[in-house]
Amino acid sequence: MDRNLLLFLALTVGTLVVWEVLIIRPQQVELQAQRELAEQQAATQEETASVVGGLENSAAVTSDVMSRTAALEAAPGRLQIETPSLTGSINLQGARFDDLRLKKYRETIDDDSDIITLFSPRETQFGHYAQQGLLTSAGDGRQEIWTAPEGARVTTDTPVTLTRSQNGLDYTMTISVDENYMFTIEQGVTNTTGDTVSVAPYGLTVQRGKPPFLKNFMILHEGPVGVIGTTLHERKYNNVYKPNKEILESGTGGWVGLTSKNWLSAVIPDQSLSYRAELGHEPNTTKDRPVFNSLYRGDEIRVEPGTTYTNTSFIFAGAKRVDILKSYEKPVEEGGLGIRDFDKAVDWGNFFFLTRPIFTVMHFFAVLTGNYGVAILLLTIVVKLLLFPLANKSYASMANMRKVAPELTKIRERYETDKMKQQQEMMALYKKHNINPLAGCWPMLIQMPVFYALYKTLFVTIETRHEPFLYIQDLADSDPAMIFNLFGLLPYDPSAIPVLGFILGIGLLPLLMGATMWVQMRLNPPPTDPVQAQVFAFMPIIFMFIMAPFAAGLVLYWFWNTFLGVLQQYYIMKKHGTDVDLLGNIKATLSGKTQEFKTENETGGTNLFGKPSSGKKSDSDSTAKADDNKSDHGKSGDTKKKPAE
Repeated sequence: MDRNLLLFLALTVGTLVVWEVLIIRPQQVELQAQRELAEQQAATQEETASVVGGLENSAAVTSDVMSRTAALEAAPGRLQIETPSLTGSINLQGARFDDLRLKKYRETIDDDSDIITLFSPRETQFGHYAQQGLLTSAGDGRQEIWTAPEGARVTTDTPVTLTRSQNGLDYTMTISVDENYMFTIEQGVTNTTGDTVSVAPYGLTVQRGKPPFLKNFMILHEGPVGVIGTTLHERKYNNVYKPNKEILESGTGGWVGLTSKNWLSAVIPDQSLSYRAELGHEPNTTKDRPVFNSLYRGDEIRVEPGTTYTNTSFIFAGAKRVDILKSYEKPVEEGGLGIRDFDKAVDWGNFFFLTRPIFTVMHFFAVLTGNYGVAILLLTIVVKLLLFPLANKSYASMANMRKVAPELTKIRERYETDKMKQQQEMMALYKKHNINPLAGCWPMLIQMPVFYALYKTLFVTIETRHEPFLYIQDLADSDPAMIFNLFGLLPYDPSAIPVLGFILGIGLLPLLMGATMWVQMRLNPPPTDPVQAQVFAFMPIIFMFIMAPFAAGLVLYWFWNTFLGVLQQYYIMKKHGTDVDLLGNIKATLSGKTQEFKTENETGGTNLFGKPSSGKKSDSDSTAKADDNKSDHGKSGDTKKKPAE
């Protein structure tokens, strides 16, 4: 027994020793190495933060604002940019991209309107620029002067290499650009010193003050934005200076930038680079004099003496066209750049599962037909087809509701003072005839998120901006053909008139939309409550004024959708036995009378409003009239009973 115990103890101790030597000790060594590396990276990030901390020093922020022309001329040198999409220049001090204009987009639809200015020098009122560089022990290079080849110019066919030297380090920066809005920045630093040098890539984009084209809409994100790692991060310009609103995150892959409704400036690291990103504002700036930024700092890289470190990064500066953004997401082997979730620069919102498919279908039809107005019409038909079975079921239920309308009226009158009993009898009637009283609401309930998603899509995407359709020159703007400027014949905008603009700014499309809504309501029975009837009567007018300022593309969708709804409802009503004299109903409504519509069953059907049709009266109608005669007899004192009709 003692020998076995000693043997067991010896084996146990031996096992623990072997486990300690072979398993625990290596894990501790690896863990210690990881801890030291993390502390080293943290120290590097702190050092980097102290170097990169303020792109705009206090003097630059508080100094007098310069004009754009003066600021451009004050640069020690400039490298010109000229592509089919862009024109501008790069400031050779710091290699700042601070002069860029978009050749394919104008401020208004006028042909002589100025093209969009995206980047301006930081000394201007709305200074906006982007910059890439390498942080080293020699400095950050943000103020150093680069040398460009004489007469060089960045085009889609001619990349340009800038050079500079500082403290034994030789820097190169090769700048190329594609036919759209993406610059490729290939940086290199050669260590000619005798010591190891630490290098950290960085990129940043800065906006001085809120941009002049800021929309400031609740449903639209404008401000610092980025995909850090795999997560989208956003901060609106209005929220950046609130406490604890700056974003400090780390990740690998993605991008950071500043966005407005239509335009984006973004700095994009190598997608394999681990980095720390900041989205917020410059230190030592205030909400009254804001300077916004989005930046990343890569992890530290050791460059040994006599070796060269290279890094490839990107700068995007241009329009947020979805097809262009998506093209950069493709893998490199497929002709893209492999940028993760770059199309999230477009604010798809919480209904992204609707907004993205809606845009995809609309864009497909636009490419197919060459016009976004036609694409919206075709998109509406697609939505109608998808909801067709549900709408048919709803209209069929409404037709059945009309058939039991006389019985519902009797129940309401019989239990007028007992609401609970009234509801019980009505539910029993619905159950007897297999009617769902809420079925008529489903198409509208389903339509609302679709309508909102389309509104969001048209609002946040640039594709419909300045796109014409028939007499409309810009589907992203309100209908210009307004009643009070004789549909565009008079040279002024009634909607711009203070106070009265809301009333006077009614365009042709909102009028058509209101008219189709009014016609559709003539197909439905009016509410029994007079107050509700009046509210429903005014709804088309109310919606007409509400929708007038909205994008013409959205009003076009609503009008076309309602028009198709009228045709569909008319067909279903005819199919279920209701003889709909729509023109007669409209005339009767305009004249203040109730137009009777017959069903196919002349002997027991109901008209459009649920009342017995002409022809042989129903038993319930006869009973009701008999009750009325009794009531008249009691009031008049007449001893003779009036015969029932």
